[in-house]
Amino acid sequence: MINALNKVDWDKSELLPVIVQEVETNEILMMAYMNKEALELSLTTKIAHYFSRSKQRIWKKGESSGHTQAIKEFLLDCDNDTLIIKVIQEGVACHTGRKSCFFTNIETGEVVSEVEVEMASTYGVIDELYHTLLERKNADPETSWTAKLFAKGENTILKKIVEEAGEFCFAVKDDDHEEMVYEAADMVYHTMVALALKNISPDRVKQELARRFNMSGIAEKKSRTDK
Repeated sequence: MINALNKVDWDKSELLPVIVQEVETNEILMMAYMNKEALELSLTTKIAHYFSRSKQRIWKKGESSGHTQAIKEFLLDCDNDTLIIKVIQEGVACHTGRKSCFFTNIETGEVVSEVEVEMASTYGVIDELYHTLLERKNADPETSWTAKLFAKGENTILKKIVEEAGEFCFAVKDDDHEEMVYEAADMVYHTMVALALKNISPDRVKQELARRFNMSGIAEKKSRTDK
């Protein structure tokens, strides 16, 4: 195990690019990254584990969807800095519900493969929203409000968050429950746009909230000021 890990040239990068192929057809399913811990887990379990740059943590492929990847072969390139793994894919590889993550013709914009599995209920509304926002980054601003926000840039996005937070506060003061829900949804949406702008997954927010369990608010604030 140690010998296999040391074959990778980790001095070039702490993250190893990994190309994932279906073992029977050699079709490319996705591309991801492994750090040393993720590679060790993958080698040990023969189930694909990756390091998510947006979530900033190790994740097991299929941990939410059940669409796991059983690894049949690990192939390191001649520079020892890129890996191919050949897998048996359970379900689909892409979070969109398509078999492969590579489905858009960059020249024409044509989508060349159809959704095979409905994924919205699998990931939950927040994660589904985040992935949708990422897709809207490349959409036409004339046809997508989200794309228009991204096109206008950071200042416009931040201004909308402030506006929606203010409107939420007014709804609370008015004790208007329906308006509170509506404005809270607007505030979450625009906050998510800001996270997507910086490629920060809402999973990191969930991790931070989980970290604060069993910690008093006073202790949590002190932990930040002590840094």
